[in-house]
Amino acid sequence: MISTPHLPHHLNERQRMECQREKELCENQCEPEHCSNCSDCLTTASESNSDSPITLKILQKWAPTLSPYFDKEHYCYVGQQITIQESIDYFGAIVWPGALALSQYLESHQHEINLRDKKVLEIGAGTGLVSIVASILGAYVTATDLPEVLENLNFNISKNTQNLNVHKPEVRKLVWGEDLNEDFPRSTYHYDLILASDVVYHHAALEPLLTTMVYFCQPGTVLLWANKFRFRADYEFLEKVSDIFNVKLLAEFPESTIKLFKVTAREN
Repeated sequence: MISTPHLPHHLNERQRMECQREKELCENQCEPEHCSNCSDCLTTASESNSDSPITLKILQKWAPTLSPYFDKEHYCYVGQQITIQESIDYFGAIVWPGALALSQYLESHQHEINLRDKKVLEIGAGTGLVSIVASILGAYVTATDLPEVLENLNFNISKNTQNLNVHKPEVRKLVWGEDLNEDFPRSTYHYDLILASDVVYHHAALEPLLTTMVYFCQPGTVLLWANKFRFRADYEFLEKVSDIFNVKLLAEFPESTIKLFKVTAREN
């Protein structure tokens, strides 16, 4: 039985009304030709094989804002409207496509990835969209990013979770590869899940990023990493990750050239 679809995640009022009509139609018929916005209808037959990656489509295509000033975008995940404040002043102040892909996957695969009362760390949290979705799904979330991003990150997370009955997320500074043991000593901090989306973009930071992944992704921890693959260096980084960890491709978004991986530590 296919579950009732959610409203699409990036929409204006007209699109919301159109989607509501499609949702009502899908509740009765739920066939791919009738429901272009139903995430369950967009999976391929390979979903039935747990060893094969599924093929998905981001429900609403991402488009960058053209304004240099703070702008707001509206999304809907897990039945909650989420308002994200953006700016093109920093890479981390824009919702990138990998965040949409990861948020969509967390929402539609709750039976596989149960976040209820799990300890979750997001690295490179940016605008906070993924952390907000994880929080709504019941996780204890720590959202991290560079110091210059934290003000907007904290604003978005506080704005979207303050009136919800959820574990209140924590926002912290994390510079990849720096002061990891001092700021997040392993004796105190252990996470069930690490979330990362579109963290492979600034190639000068890839070695510190890998160091950070190795530090946090300890035995018993799962890293979910969604990324838009743009350059050869992106694939080279994937090879380095595969040399260190167990890496499984969970899903692909071909139209967006996004891949989503499950990464776990190797047994000694």
